Amino acid sequence: MIEITKEFCFEGAHSLMGYDGKCCHIHGHSYKLYVTVEGNPISDTTSPKNGMILDFTDLKKIVSQNIISVYDHALVLNEKSPLAQQICDAYGNTIITQFQPTCENLVAHFAEIINNRLPEGIRLKRVKLFETATSSAEWINNG
Repeated sequence: MIEITKEFCFEGAHSLMGYDGKCCHIHGHSYKLYVTVEGNPISDTTSPKNGMILDFTDLKKIVSQNIISVYDHALVLNEKSPLAQQICDAYGNTIITQFQPTCENLVAHFAEIINNRLPEGIRLKRVKLFETATSSAEWINNG
């Protein structure tokens, strides 16, 4: 079994509804997302992907289409946040979630999205989301 990891970057904003600190206000982050998958390298010597578990380009396509293009420069709000729907209607690039958009909940959500789109034989191992240079949350598949 071999693991590969790809790094992604995007900008985003969120607000933590009802939070008792500064994060209750709308604020932004320069997110870094690390996605690690594992599998067995292709052993078919006639395959152009011989020796790869997954082409980095294929992993990039999955994450870029389903996460980066959706969340980059978006505002993420809990559906129960005051004015969430009005903000969405007025500004467009707003994502309304059924969960509090903490780093922890976002990384679990991203892991679910990625996991559902991986090709057969590839296992999602870890997804790590940094919301600042020193603060991150990590989803780990221990199964």
